[in-house]
Amino acid sequence: MIVAVDGPAASGKGTIAAALGRHFNLPHLDTGLLYRAVGLAVKAHIDAPDIEARATKAAQDLDSAVIDPEFLLGAEVGVLASKIAVFPGVRKALFAFQRDFATQPLGAVLDGRDIGTTIAPEADAKLFIVADPQVRAARRARQLLARGQSVDREKLLTDIKARDARDAAAPHGGFHPADDAVLLDTTNLDIEAAITAAIAQVEAAIARKSARS
Repeated sequence: MIVAVDGPAASGKGTIAAALGRHFNLPHLDTGLLYRAVGLAVKAHIDAPDIEARATKAAQDLDSAVIDPEFLLGAEVGVLASKIAVFPGVRKALFAFQRDFATQPLGAVLDGRDIGTTIAPEADAKLFIVADPQVRAARRARQLLARGQSVDREKLLTDIKARDARDAAAPHGGFHPADDAVLLDTTNLDIEAAITAAIAQVEAAIARKSARS
């Protein structure tokens, strides 16, 4: 079984996807960490004329074994990720890794921007998680503060809105839900309620697939 969880930054998709992995006993991949790792790798050259070539090379050389979420969850790294994610070379370099993870024999849960549309269009269940930008900024602030990082709340909200705009305009179209994705708005849900709703939607998708077969 493949479960695709997409949505904008700080919508709760990563937490929900990890919970789905535990509930259904499936391996989970936060694909955003791959882009964050590449963005961080080229941070010093993000405004250089040859940034696309540098980012593509960094994606090609990426060693997933050394990716540490603790160093990649800051707001600044998220902005870097969104800037390099628009480059076709970067997306091509990371596609194979994501695709291999999605199609492993036991199945998988993946979360990101274009899982249900590009990485695993055949996914058995597709969720697209959304939430109000101000709620998402508040969630990300709490997450960063819990890790001992300083937070500029106004800048955080500005960065989230700017990232939404970049994602929406990206040529790969990953910011938009697949036609068969279920929309889950977590604005007024705590994490337990959001996870419960997501599990119910995945179980419903599995039931629909069984009924068709």
